[in-house]
Amino acid sequence: MKKFTILVVLSVLLSVQFAAAQDDAPQAGSSGLGDPYFPDLGNGGYDAEHYTISLIWDDETNNIEATTTVLAKANLDLITFNLDFGGFDIEHVLVDGTEATFTREERELAITPATPLRQDETFEVMVSYNGVPGEDVSDYYDVFARGWMRYPSGVYVASEPDGAAYWYPVNDHPLDKASYTFIITVPDAYTAAANGQLVSMVDNDDPTTTFTWEARDEMASYLATVNIAEFTEVTAAGPHDLPIRHYFPADKTDELTETFANFSDIIAYFETIIGPYPFEAAGAAVADVRLSFALETQTLILFGSDIALGRSGAEEVIAHELAHQWFGNSVSLAQWKDIWLNEGFATYLSMLWLEHSEGQNELLRQMNAYYTYLARSRRSTAPANPPQDNLFNDGVYLRGAWALHALRLSVGDAIFFDILRTYYDRFKYSNATTADFISVASEVSGEDQSDLLHGWLLDDKIPPKPKQTFKP
Repeated sequence: MKKFTILVVLSVLLSVQFAAAQDDAPQAGSSGLGDPYFPDLGNGGYDAEHYTISLIWDDETNNIEATTTVLAKANLDLITFNLDFGGFDIEHVLVDGTEATFTREERELAITPATPLRQDETFEVMVSYNGVPGEDVSDYYDVFARGWMRYPSGVYVASEPDGAAYWYPVNDHPLDKASYTFIITVPDAYTAAANGQLVSMVDNDDPTTTFTWEARDEMASYLATVNIAEFTEVTAAGPHDLPIRHYFPADKTDELTETFANFSDIIAYFETIIGPYPFEAAGAAVADVRLSFALETQTLILFGSDIALGRSGAEEVIAHELAHQWFGNSVSLAQWKDIWLNEGFATYLSMLWLEHSEGQNELLRQMNAYYTYLARSRRSTAPANPPQDNLFNDGVYLRGAWALHALRLSVGDAIFFDILRTYYDRFKYSNATTADFISVASEVSGEDQSDLLHGWLLDDKIPPKPKQTFKP
């Protein structure tokens, strides 16, 4: 009987030890971060800390020959992990300088290092590849899906929400921000502009030039950009000697310099109502092509020439994209469903600039026009509950802006701007949700703002337009 008891106890102990060993065994990092709308975007098991993207661009074929090096930190013991990466011929993958095995299914690149990675260990992944960016994207005309886009006189990169993985291997979700180095080699006639600041420009022995850009502030992957064209650089000093550098098509420099004349003043105004500009540099790159959009690519905003020229609302768009540097780029989304936190905020801040520069009547005129449109529209949706296949609909922008306007009218200007500053200060350089904003609004105002904001953000039907009487 004693012998049987000892054997049972020994068996239990061995089982516990085996289970503990299993728990400690290296695991596979998840192939997604569980975003409610895009569950496969991003990857688990590690945090990306820095990307070095080195590429040579062929202007005749749009082919790039590239190596992307990812410096990352393991969050657990990893036997394998994923990067988001679609297209291209992959030449080799190294982990800490040693050849790793890899497989790929669509845009999931699964990498198995020669030896498992240990929790809290910093490691380096190097992926070498070549090909034409976005060549295998099924929707050829969806520029954001392809990321890297060739046009007659150059290249621009616009990747929101998931196009980054079609030009470099990446942990492709705003929850994992990182700093960047871009080393871009182009034919001598071209200039390459990217995020951050230009740290070197080298004339090579062949007829090419290599531009090296450092983006030291962390950013979400969809905000990484490269712009290649025959640009003229226009520089200025912004508030607190902030470096401002614009890249304009050479034959449109004078017109565009006039269009962007108030760029620094808009930054200075936003600093007074939100807080200091959050990054190391600011500026714009204008692609000489009709894009019908602008994109808030961090520190170097992308504009199509049709947006920046020949339209009276260009300054409103500039203000919108600059506002994103605070709301969207610094305070980033925790999930794509909350896109109104980017677009509704940027839309309303552009209206605040309009109010500041042209008077409160102009703000009211524009907000009333938005409301009239929303009340009649069948295409706009509740801002905090947009359809996954119509993420950037008018409700996200215009009704999102109205949610902030209604809050301002309810609590008064002093409390409203305190809410904006507190929300920004609490979540700058990180990620936030709609619930986070409602919580801050309630805390700062001293009253529960859930009912008011839920009505504007979540109800199918737009709430009645409030009386637009501003309180101090």
